[in-house]
Amino acid sequence: SILEDGNPRDKLECKTFSIDKIVTQMMQAAEYLGWDVTELKPVLRDMLKAIDIDSSGTLTQQEWIQGGLNNIPLLVLLGLKVAEKDGQHVWRLKNFNRPTYCFVCQNMMLGLRKQGLSCNFCKYTVHSSCANKNCTPCVRTFVRSKTEIGCSVHDWISADCESNKCEICHKKIKMLTGKSCAWCHRMRHSDCVPLGSSHCDCGLLQHHILPPWLLRSYPVVLYSLTDYYTSCFWSDLCWSTTPGEGSLEFPPFIFPVKDTNPLLVFVNPKSGGKQGKRVLRKFQYLLNPRQVYNLDNGGPNPGLQFFQNLHKCRVLVCGGDGTVGWILDAIDKADMAIRPPVAILPLGTGNDLARCLHWGGGYEGSDLTEIIKQIEKSILVKMDRWSLHVIPADTADEGDPVPNDIINNYFSLGVDASIAHQFHVMREKNPQKFNSRARNKLWYFQLATSETISASCRNLKECLTIECCGVPVELSRLALEGIAVLNIPSMHGGSNLWGETKSAEKLKKRQEVTVDPDALEMCSQDMNDKLLEVVGLESVVEMGQIYTGLKSKAHHLVQAAHITIRTYKTLPMQIDGEPWMQPPCTKHINRCNNDSILKFCVFACLNPDGEVAYIIIVRR
Repeated sequence: SILEDGNPRDKLECKTFSIDKIVTQMMQAAEYLGWDVTELKPVLRDMLKAIDIDSSGTLTQQEWIQGGLNNIPLLVLLGLKVAEKDGQHVWRLKNFNRPTYCFVCQNMMLGLRKQGLSCNFCKYTVHSSCANKNCTPCVRTFVRSKTEIGCSVHDWISADCESNKCEICHKKIKMLTGKSCAWCHRMRHSDCVPLGSSHCDCGLLQHHILPPWLLRSYPVVLYSLTDYYTSCFWSDLCWSTTPGEGSLEFPPFIFPVKDTNPLLVFVNPKSGGKQGKRVLRKFQYLLNPRQVYNLDNGGPNPGLQFFQNLHKCRVLVCGGDGTVGWILDAIDKADMAIRPPVAILPLGTGNDLARCLHWGGGYEGSDLTEIIKQIEKSILVKMDRWSLHVIPADTADEGDPVPNDIINNYFSLGVDASIAHQFHVMREKNPQKFNSRARNKLWYFQLATSETISASCRNLKECLTIECCGVPVELSRLALEGIAVLNIPSMHGGSNLWGETKSAEKLKKRQEVTVDPDALEMCSQDMNDKLLEVVGLESVVEMGQIYTGLKSKAHHLVQAAHITIRTYKTLPMQIDGEPWMQPPCTKHINRCNNDSILKFCVFACLNPDGEVAYIIIVRR
């Protein structure tokens, strides 16, 4: 084909492709890529036959273009994005491990893998061959008419209601005979839907869901965006039920309601292996999909702009410490009416900030409905945030870019940052090897073992100086391999490097800088005390001893409100788990602001003799 004369596009136009040959080539490609090809061949054949408009057994270029762009199973299989409109299903391929029926043809999914398509938003399931047929609409996420604003009505969708009871007749619902409300998740027989009330209260999550009757899209006829913004937004001319010719439809506008705190959810699908993708789909089903954002698609700014005019909302960050820092920075830069408090669903490896706030060390697959209810009952606390200003000693020696200029959890250099940097480089080269929290911890253990042998950061005190509020910190008495600046009492996935302090000693007046060793033993740590704690680490072995509880704390160096660190050679460093290699420089750490975050409260009830009788976890 290449050696022949003519334009490749012209040659394609008169070329036909045999369906059998295409299927054979696709199967070979799938086997080469290591895919599970069980039952793949008949699925491919059915999809290509659907594209073959004239049923000739061959495909022309025009049939590929017309049929391929509209063949949903083929687009999903190839990983191409299907055009998303309100009320349109968002499909994914799924293997069902229990008897499941297709809602279109009402036949059971057959085969060893029982593979079909499932909608992320409403769980509507179909055979791949039925996806192009007339499916019932997906959930609507906003309304188009002024009269629908505030009208809370059920949105009934076909659902797997088997073995559940109908709320009207209280009889069990058989397969394919029931419907479920997309918002309150109440279930009725299809025949009982018109018998009950049409009012929907959004069920258990009524204070967190952003239902469609509070979102209004404005299709208006305009000549330019300038005309739109200079015209009266609330003019009756802006209201219309359907967009006219040449109209522009703008993103929905939120109408706030009293006593509600809609939840804005950000999910990092790369966190926690495959956990992030599953959590994203679950939240899209439980809440309005328009309040759940995939951080891979444009980051957090679209969601923050959508919620910017709400005076009461909460933000849930599903990811690791790096993801939380990313969202907090985005909130800093966003022009929001009121800064929303932030809760955390820990999906990362360390999750140190989530541990400090009692959200746990990692999500283990528990019911997300309960987690949302716990957010409602959590308390608001403040957390100091610190700016890091790096001044290179030689402007020509740039080194790696600094990943962030805000410290939320900790900053460190030396041995632990070296391990984190090696881990980061390996994960960038081979991301498929780092697809679970347990496997990541095994990699950390392996790298820590090799670092123990190499001791690449020995004699660290000869490579740097530390000055706090004009007071130099003495390092000559210690043989350190690492320095850590702490804002929270957790690092390395749960290690408290500063250690515990008795409650009576926490009441003492705090000074701007404390360097005396005896006084440091009396200083407590708090994430909202406008102070940072600096500790020294002797080796990887000491880090392991603190993590396992064999040692209570690291070496206390200083507690101060301002820290300056000067380094004289290239050293590994990290901010909140994000590592980089930094050439000689001067680093200034100062407090920039504090932020609102949500925390679980734990209270212990004591017997008269002082022993713990039981523990009540109060989330308010």
